[in-house]
Amino acid sequence: MKISKTVNHENKLKKANDYIKENGVNVQATNSRLKMHFMTPLGWMNDPNGLVFYQGEYHLFFQFYPYDVEWGPMHWGHAKSHDGIKWEYLPIALAPSEEYDYSNIERGHGCFSGSAISVENKLVVMYTGNVDGRTPRQTQNIAFSEDGRSFTKYSNNPVIDAFPVEATEDFRDPKIWKKDELYYAVIGTKKDGKGKAAIYSSPNLKDWDYRGIAAESNGKQGDMWECPDLFTLNQQDILIISPMYGTKNSNPYYLLGDFDYETCRFEQSEFFTLDYGKDFYAPQTFTDDKNRRIMIGWMNMWFTEMPEKKDGWAGAMTIARELTFKNNKLYQSPIAELNDYRVDSEYMENIQVNSESNFNISLANASDILLIVDIENSKAESFDIFVKCSEDMKEKTNLHFDLKQMNITVDREFFGQGDTDDSIAPLSVNNGKLFIRLILDTNALELFINEGEYTLTSRIYPKNRDELFIIKSEELLQVERLENHSLKMEG
Repeated sequence: MKISKTVNHENKLKKANDYIKENGVNVQATNSRLKMHFMTPLGWMNDPNGLVFYQGEYHLFFQFYPYDVEWGPMHWGHAKSHDGIKWEYLPIALAPSEEYDYSNIERGHGCFSGSAISVENKLVVMYTGNVDGRTPRQTQNIAFSEDGRSFTKYSNNPVIDAFPVEATEDFRDPKIWKKDELYYAVIGTKKDGKGKAAIYSSPNLKDWDYRGIAAESNGKQGDMWECPDLFTLNQQDILIISPMYGTKNSNPYYLLGDFDYETCRFEQSEFFTLDYGKDFYAPQTFTDDKNRRIMIGWMNMWFTEMPEKKDGWAGAMTIARELTFKNNKLYQSPIAELNDYRVDSEYMENIQVNSESNFNISLANASDILLIVDIENSKAESFDIFVKCSEDMKEKTNLHFDLKQMNITVDREFFGQGDTDDSIAPLSVNNGKLFIRLILDTNALELFINEGEYTLTSRIYPKNRDELFIIKSEELLQVERLENHSLKMEG
């Protein structure tokens, strides 16, 4: 029986990997492809999974359906990187093949989201197996790898074969970590209109004990919690949640609190939006060899238009972000390795913008831009930055900065194609200066305010090929410094 199961999994993997080899080259040559962000080689991609630093390399697994640009039976795609920026595609790691993750129905099954951990030079992944119509529908399973490439599903899966009484069959996305002599898993679930995070512990990753509900919604935090991630940063316990409200997925947030390893309870104190953009979901964190807490999120959202589908692919990831905790908040910044891909830079100082003198430059396809606005010496109550503009300005994405209300609106009404919803994020000033960092790519925008105190992530899809960057203000706007770095992935 074990042999037939292994053969079945190997056959599923071979079929998928052969399909990618035969069809991926043409997809990867299309104009919609991103220059600096990780994206699926073809087909559909959603959540990042199994983020881990293993044997000197960064590993990214991801929810993947290679055969279509719509969501389908979930596989685990796989990529590795030497620096967390430039990724190399590897063969698919997991495919649905067993009674707990596969059925003959067209789409309602698969190897759903999960995580990874390095154990004695082995890589262990834990994932949710989903089979619509099965009871229970969602179970937790593990697979092992000796080399970080080929994975064998555990013969006694599922390792957690039922949901607790405080939960429901929506019971998924295990995030595992080790503390002292025990492994822990936090799993997203719901019941009675409240999202919940269930906690399990294990001495060996195979035998799991239910420890209770660590935390649940306060009534305003969603009725289903997906992709929970519990960690400690700078002595602060933090729980990241991707919430659902009914059938609608919403912006992830993070809870601050205290996690007691004896009771396995997380007492939350405050919670904050993690990213204010329309295209950010299911983030996952891990630590690397430099002891940095790094996060990558899915740079899309469920049920949104994805114009890249016409080119045979759908889904991308954010740039890897380093998390720091200060001033009682999480700060996010692109990892420092992104700087190594700056191929051309220009620096400008003391730029004055007013009704008679706009600021206008052309950008590369991918750019890393930093502005420092001197608020104290400006008279403007608002100003606008236009990105991905056409020369006639009929096509543009407008970043409107309101210095009275202290917020920024990303207006996508005239940005070309795709969903046009606005996004709004707070602004903050540091010693009279407003720090703005923009990572722009073919069809992506990542915005960092005040060194990452607030972030906003959006996909933007211009039809034009112009790359104009324009600053406009009716009253005096004093830009102390502007750095424009072109980004290029060599090779």
